[in-house]
Amino acid sequence: MRPELNIAINNIASEFEKKNSGIKLIYLDANFPFIDRFPLLPHLSHNDGKKIDIALIYENANRQLTNKKPSVSGYGVYEKPTNKEYNQIEVCKKRGNWQYDFPKYLTFGTINKELKFSKNGTENLANIIVEQNEIGKLFIEPHLKKRMNLKSKKVRFHGCQAVRHDDHIHFQLK
Repeated sequence: MRPELNIAINNIASEFEKKNSGIKLIYLDANFPFIDRFPLLPHLSHNDGKKIDIALIYENANRQLTNKKPSVSGYGVYEKPTNKEYNQIEVCKKRGNWQYDFPKYLTFGTINKELKFSKNGTENLANIIVEQNEIGKLFIEPHLKKRMNLKSKKVRFHGCQAVRHDDHIHFQLK
């Protein structure tokens, strides 16, 4: 991981925890830790130390934010679009992008089934990320961008050639 990304992550985590006492930034994948320029599958672009995936924020049955996640790996349990939201996932899968749904096989088990996606918690985190000058892009599914009313030009759709981003947030340096 590049030092600039490490500094940005620490700043994001500190600011998020100040606003949400006790809630931690959980990172999932940045780069294969033992070999430079080698990505940790299935994220082929995570090979330069500039990119990282972090977990979405969830709440418990009492609507309190929690550090718990709905899968062991942090991947593969999706916050799907509602019937009223644009379904980019179906568009990508119909185009033949078989890998788009691949992270569902990387859950390593589903846990904490009572958890719900925290719109407010994840929105707060996404806004803290894009406020960092070092951050150039944040990738998340279009339905979540709209649901959370994310307005920054840094928030983008990653394209159908990647994997879905409604189980995690990807962000990267400029």
